[in-house]
Amino acid sequence: MPKLFIYHANQCNPKKCTSLKMAKMNKAILLKNPYKVPKNSLILNPYAEKALSPEDKEIVEKFGITALDCSWKEAELMFKKFKFKNQRSLPFLVACNPINYGKPCMLSTLEAFIAALYITNFKDEAWDLTSCFKWAETFIKVNYELLERYSNAKNSMEVVEIQQDFLRK
Repeated sequence: MPKLFIYHANQCNPKKCTSLKMAKMNKAILLKNPYKVPKNSLILNPYAEKALSPEDKEIVEKFGITALDCSWKEAELMFKKFKFKNQRSLPFLVACNPINYGKPCMLSTLEAFIAALYITNFKDEAWDLTSCFKWAETFIKVNYELLERYSNAKNSMEVVEIQQDFLRK
């Protein structure tokens, strides 16, 4: 399993927080300080210009994936302040968490990790993460066709083409 890191800013309801539960289940490493984010890890950034694709597998394998669990406003400030090396945005997917069910691109941290692992062809590891919450398996099932297409893309540009094609339909 690639290492999963979460910068956790303590801005959420601890009872519903997927990050805290992942850490409690030893599925992810919780970071309380943004300066501790591993420099070479793949950073999930919704503002990144490059989409995540299977070509990022080596980065994920060597350095892991980092997600930021904080408000959108704080995330935007962090991405401006810190010059993370390997920033990637996730392509279009539909959330299945109880708070944002059915909303496009409003993924929980858990869903973001599942998507990132699946797209970079760590599919067994993605399925393994679904054990954290009862609803998590639904995320893969609802987004299965897109996840499969993204995971078979050659590169970031092809992922964007798949996303655009899907949204046109």
